[in-house]
Amino acid sequence: MAAEWPTVAGRPVAAGRPSVGAPPTLAVPPTGPMGQGASAAAPGPTGLGTSAAALSRTAPGASAAAGRTTTPEPRREASASASDPGPRLHCPPALRDDPALGAAVTEGLVEWAEEIGIYPGQLDKIRAADFGRLIMLAHPESDDPDRLLAAAKCALSEWAVDDHWVDGDVEVARHDLLGQRLALAHSVVDQAHLPLAYAPQLEEVVRADPVMRALRDSLRNLHSYATTSQVRRLRHELGIMFIAYNQEGYWHTAGHTPPVWEFLMHRHENSFVPCMVLVDAVAGYEIPYGEFADPRVRRAFTMAGTASVIVNDLYSMGKEDPTDFSLPRLIAREDGCSLEEAVDRTVEIHNELMHTFEAEAAALGATGSPELRRFLASTWAWLGGNREWHAGSARYHADAQAA
Repeated sequence: MAAEWPTVAGRPVAAGRPSVGAPPTLAVPPTGPMGQGASAAAPGPTGLGTSAAALSRTAPGASAAAGRTTTPEPRREASASASDPGPRLHCPPALRDDPALGAAVTEGLVEWAEEIGIYPGQLDKIRAADFGRLIMLAHPESDDPDRLLAAAKCALSEWAVDDHWVDGDVEVARHDLLGQRLALAHSVVDQAHLPLAYAPQLEEVVRADPVMRALRDSLRNLHSYATTSQVRRLRHELGIMFIAYNQEGYWHTAGHTPPVWEFLMHRHENSFVPCMVLVDAVAGYEIPYGEFADPRVRRAFTMAGTASVIVNDLYSMGKEDPTDFSLPRLIAREDGCSLEEAVDRTVEIHNELMHTFEAEAAALGATGSPELRRFLASTWAWLGGNREWHAGSARYHADAQAA
């Protein structure tokens, strides 16, 4: 059962929100198989439960970007080897691939990062990773480069917290200072209001740190494209993510290796949910807060978030130090199996989460509002774009730039 859109001048838009191009027909996640090799142009399963509406190729009146490229271009990385987990991941294909749009967002992001001061001397890595491509792939309902750039700025500021302070990819990681840094950063995410005599001292600290400046500026910019409640949603998710980063800091300082159950709990809190929570804002509509906060919706949405970051665990293994925490390595250690077997089990965990999201999203969509159905479909589309980007980004594939 497809969502029924309100119309303005004959064009479907979300009530109370500006039009950003009519939405492509996104379906509530189907319950049939949607493996990596499936073509976005091929007809999918139909119906809810047993007949979910097919993931659209491109509907009449869809956004200009979606209309320009109905079938994603061939993947840019080399053919997958037998050990590549990609073909085994239960995940939808990306709904659109517009390289020019992605490149425009990436260039805007590089300019902004240079202005703010994050990733000093490493701006070429941002360009090579092609973060704008991720946002373009994950948000097929908008072809507005400014809206996409707003989401990209939020995502990169979140990545900067990890790369600057946690993983040490940009500067030396000081896990003994991580809790202090995160607490100060949270004063920007959820603005602290100090007595007048003391507020300038906090402001001086914030202005001196590029990561905190990035968080503040990205959230401020997001207000131009999202409602106050949508921005508040993101602020809440960032607070949860900071808790998880603090947990990871403890692991490093205490020499603690988390058991698999603890790491999976950590991935519930440290996932792509802060990026995914903007799917409606970028597309120009808003899911009612009561439905977003429904525990059943929260369960399905966060399981999708965990699945999305497990994709990251799988694709980032080649770039990370063997001592870094990742689900495959922890499974191998705990179960005493080979890394290849651990990768297989990680894929199984990912697929279990995805199948559960499919089933529960279909059930929720059958009785929810049009905005909820669209939000679940937007989330499904985000998952496909996320996997597509991970499969080819130079952030995880050293040879991707040459492809």
